Amino acid sequence: MPDVAPTAARRSAAESAAGRTVPLPTSGEAASPSALRDPNVQLMLQVRDGDEAAFAELVEKFQARLVTVFTHLVGDRSLAEDLSQEAFLRVYRARTGYVPTAKFSTWLYRIAHNLASNARRGLGRKKEIRVDPKVGSATGTHEQMAVEKSGLMPSRLFAKDELREKVREALDTLSDRQKLAVLLHRFEGMPYADIAETMELSPAAVKSLLARARENLRSKLEPYVK
Repeated sequence: MPDVAPTAARRSAAESAAGRTVPLPTSGEAASPSALRDPNVQLMLQVRDGDEAAFAELVEKFQARLVTVFTHLVGDRSLAEDLSQEAFLRVYRARTGYVPTAKFSTWLYRIAHNLASNARRGLGRKKEIRVDPKVGSATGTHEQMAVEKSGLMPSRLFAKDELREKVREALDTLSDRQKLAVLLHRFEGMPYADIAETMELSPAAVKSLLARARENLRSKLEPYVK
């Protein structure tokens, strides 16, 4: 198996997250024809058949993105890296019974959603969680994308790097569900139906969640844009 285990000892929150059940597709379920068209599902099917190079390719494709999402959700880069590794360990351990019932990314982010929720319970109340200011470049890319996709232009008093910091702060004020929905929709490009499956909500509920999140972000960022 490719080495995705944490190099440092698990933090207590990561251990707590790993100790709870995360839904995984099993051989008792039927494969989805639409899921089979996903190239990442095809890679996972190769993993199921023992192809470790395919697993390494999935890790390479998704690990940095997963760490960025976890960093936003739990507010700690080191913990995010541990949780990302735990998510891939879950994927690898489930390989022999894997049945593609959804896109690979939908399944992976559902695992991530559950692990992050469990980790937050281990960390305590949300108000005690703060985004680590020393996040990596992938997180900065997310803030840059938010600025560009918002349609809002930085005011003359704010350069783009300063506005990215404000976007990061604004994202951290969202509820956990709003934040995850925004990350998946705006930054991962997931449609409402896939987000709904990931978060175990209806597509209508996801649409409403995103509308509230957009309004909250706009109200926070308006002082810094034209």
